[in-house]
Amino acid sequence: MDTKKLCYIFSFYLSKMLLLFRYFLHILHTLQRYVSGLSKMNRIPPIVIPFIDKLLSMYFRLCDLSPCTIDLDDQTTLHFWTPNHRKFNKPTLVIIHGYGGASKWQFYHQVRSLAVGFNLYVPDLLFFGKSWTANSDRSDAFQAKCLVQGMKRLGVDRFTVYGISYGGFVAYRMAEIHPQEVEKVVIVSSGIVYSENQKENYLGNIGRDISGILVPESPQDLRLLVTLAFFDHRFIKWSPDFVLREFINVMHDTNRKGQIELLDYLLKRDANPNIPTLTQETLIIWGDQDKVFPVELANQMHRSLGSKSRLAIIKNVGHAANIESPNQLNNLINSFVLGD
Repeated sequence: MDTKKLCYIFSFYLSKMLLLFRYFLHILHTLQRYVSGLSKMNRIPPIVIPFIDKLLSMYFRLCDLSPCTIDLDDQTTLHFWTPNHRKFNKPTLVIIHGYGGASKWQFYHQVRSLAVGFNLYVPDLLFFGKSWTANSDRSDAFQAKCLVQGMKRLGVDRFTVYGISYGGFVAYRMAEIHPQEVEKVVIVSSGIVYSENQKENYLGNIGRDISGILVPESPQDLRLLVTLAFFDHRFIKWSPDFVLREFINVMHDTNRKGQIELLDYLLKRDANPNIPTLTQETLIIWGDQDKVFPVELANQMHRSLGSKSRLAIIKNVGHAANIESPNQLNNLINSFVLGD
């Protein structure tokens, strides 16, 4: 049996397993107090989330991707998922995640389809997954510089970049700073263009410190994050606290300080309602129900980037279009980059 068939079979069973997992969460809920108490006393390690993480790694491998760690220098290490066999008749696509966990957890709905048409590279941003730096620079420009340097170390000089949420900030900087390397740009749900008044209003509407939501410390924080990010967020009601606490432990606790510093850099930076126009063709994609970055910011970015940009709005989708509407998102990316 070839790899493609294995990938489809594994994807089918993984999706069914995740569906069953969702429906059986209410059963796990009866164990919540007991297991949560043990977790707080450090008597048991995380179990559920590490197990799913291993399954996601297996799935990425069956999508013809392999993990790769690159030391850019003695301070900075980047982790990528890279194609097992790079094909020169395919364009190269770099997909960049946002807050909410490492790349595997954000792109598992998209990688199988995208890996068919592209040489797919999936990095973990600094302070997410296995990427880390001792450098004090917390700017999105530094993230962009590191990713371009990492791609060159992998032997790739030209590529299209797709970034969602915080990953969209990084994707924009990659295109702005490295126009010779970046061919086209896809930006999804990234509030790059906004005024100071808009920033104050959006943060005020959330009603609490945004860093405590995007880098959650408690199950309640994570539930609020999911409520903001998803249009259909009913599943989070059935998620037991001990599972959410495991997710926080695995995804955020190790690099919490660095993740908060990245966010602080963006929040303290002056608002910019007019960003430099990119030389590359740019596709902007937004969910019409986005509560993190309202859809009006998509229109502002479209106007700011000018005639070389186009805008696509996905209906009944929130901030997490990569999870809520992965097929439609992939179709838009394929059509834009490949001309399908």
